[in-house]
Amino acid sequence: MTHTNSRPNPIIIAHRGASAFRPEHTLEAYELAIDLGADFIEPDLVVTRDGILIARHENELSGTTNVAEIDDFSNRKTTKLIDGNTVDGWFAEDFTLAELKTLRVKERIPKIRPHNKQFNGCFEIPTLEEIIDLAKQKTTELGRNIGIYPETKHPTFFAKEGKFFGGSEHENLINISLGQLLINTLIKKEFTDPTRLFIQSFEFENLLELQNSIMPKFGINIPLIQLYGSTLLPTQNSFQKPYDVIYNIKLGANISAIYGDLVNTCKLGLLNSLIGYGHLDNKHTLHYISDTYASGIGVWKNNLLSPISISLIEDAHEAGLWVHCYTFRPEEEYLTVKPDGTLQTMIEEIEQLINMGVDGFFCDDPATCREIIPIA
Repeated sequence: MTHTNSRPNPIIIAHRGASAFRPEHTLEAYELAIDLGADFIEPDLVVTRDGILIARHENELSGTTNVAEIDDFSNRKTTKLIDGNTVDGWFAEDFTLAELKTLRVKERIPKIRPHNKQFNGCFEIPTLEEIIDLAKQKTTELGRNIGIYPETKHPTFFAKEGKFFGGSEHENLINISLGQLLINTLIKKEFTDPTRLFIQSFEFENLLELQNSIMPKFGINIPLIQLYGSTLLPTQNSFQKPYDVIYNIKLGANISAIYGDLVNTCKLGLLNSLIGYGHLDNKHTLHYISDTYASGIGVWKNNLLSPISISLIEDAHEAGLWVHCYTFRPEEEYLTVKPDGTLQTMIEEIEQLINMGVDGFFCDDPATCREIIPIA
């Protein structure tokens, strides 16, 4: 899906909103991000029991809400297997939207961002529809287009593997395509302008489904971004490997039918559970991604800065792909290290990657990004 970059400057994507200053994935965090200069706001999407897309980084709720404090919900605590990992807690898909709207959001990392604790208990979990309404409102108010950059979270879990809490074994299956639900919502809200949208995922199959099946049915073509997790670390969890590939291989699915030539370029059938994002860091795979389904890749900044590597950016651009990079945070816990052992500032990281050709930046602090990236 070779792109033509009509933007003179890299884009600024507010990672979960202005999450350096407000609890993440709230309307208040998104609105502040827009006011601080973000071009796009990024909602991670999971689904409710009644099939509504909401913004949470994961479907487990206790890390970012007060659900554990609500007596009426105490009996819904359970254990689930998500992307190969055992997780205890309360899960979005086991609550209706009305129930979730009674919860209040809290800061995810209070030790690192104690100033955000003052907002604990103040904000609701937003729906995707509410986020779209906000983007439309701020576009009118500010006179510049505000885009949305949603990520489908755990798409294999929701479509194939996941179960609701309670009920019979058959009733338990969630069986929801996040991609289909996302497109349905965008069409309902009349928000399908491809210049104001990117859809991203760490998994492959749901992006292929979007490009080859779901979007063509409606005559729309929203640019897709293939996220890359770590290409540096061992393949220990879903940040190092695409979970859908692992699941489908273990299931004995016809991976050639699902992934096409990716099977050959990455030797998927031979690597089995050892497949990792590092195996996707090559020219053949990048050309396959560009030719088949995506307009860009989203890359963990450490893949480029630790150690410094420009080849992935050059190879992606040669294949006709945008390169968007995540995540830029101001706190020293998240900064990369220079060769002399000192920390780079967030501005130094961004400046270095601008010079390397990166086309977009996911950041928790859009104002700092805007200091060095003018509004186009």
